[in-house]
Amino acid sequence: MTDSPLAAPLWRVPQQARSWQRFNRILDAAAELFVEVGYESVTTDEIAARASTSVGGLYRFFPDKLAVFHALLDRYFQQLRDLFATLHSNETMHLPLDTYIGQLVDGFALFVSGNPAFRIVFVQARLIPTTMAMNVAFNQEIAQQLATFFAVRNPALTQAQRELIATISVEVASTLDLLALSRDRSFQDLVLAETKTLLIAYLREYFPQ
Repeated sequence: MTDSPLAAPLWRVPQQARSWQRFNRILDAAAELFVEVGYESVTTDEIAARASTSVGGLYRFFPDKLAVFHALLDRYFQQLRDLFATLHSNETMHLPLDTYIGQLVDGFALFVSGNPAFRIVFVQARLIPTTMAMNVAFNQEIAQQLATFFAVRNPALTQAQRELIATISVEVASTLDLLALSRDRSFQDLVLAETKTLLIAYLREYFPQ
């Protein structure tokens, strides 16, 4: 797990392999319970029981349920960072724009389908000030990386242009992702398809074929 965008993590970072195993079991248990009964209804006692640990074992890392939630969101962000890095290889630099955008959106859709709790966590995170701050920081980080990628695809763009285009792209995608995750799978698929159409149309002006 990487450093959180918060000034300091709300949880205690494990130092040993066995501690990491328990730490991750707690996050896995919380993810399962958030899907089953919702974030508001889950208690730390239930999370500890599902993780096959004591409540004291949970409190060793997390002072409360909110800290568990923060750590789970942080883990999802790290997984999305890894996904983003994978989708930005040297080969990606030369893909047609529609193929590139398609891979990004489809990669996110695959991530969501493989992590059922992400929908709950992503939506709930917009309701908590500290997790809203984490989301803002994450979007800014991805926008900076995207701006660097855009510099390779079109060196004629100024730094200010690249950063603006990247920020708009990330914020639009993030907003549409939230909309997609607010309803059922059929609606998600429709919104993600429209996300591709919108981003391709917007970026084509700056990155002609």
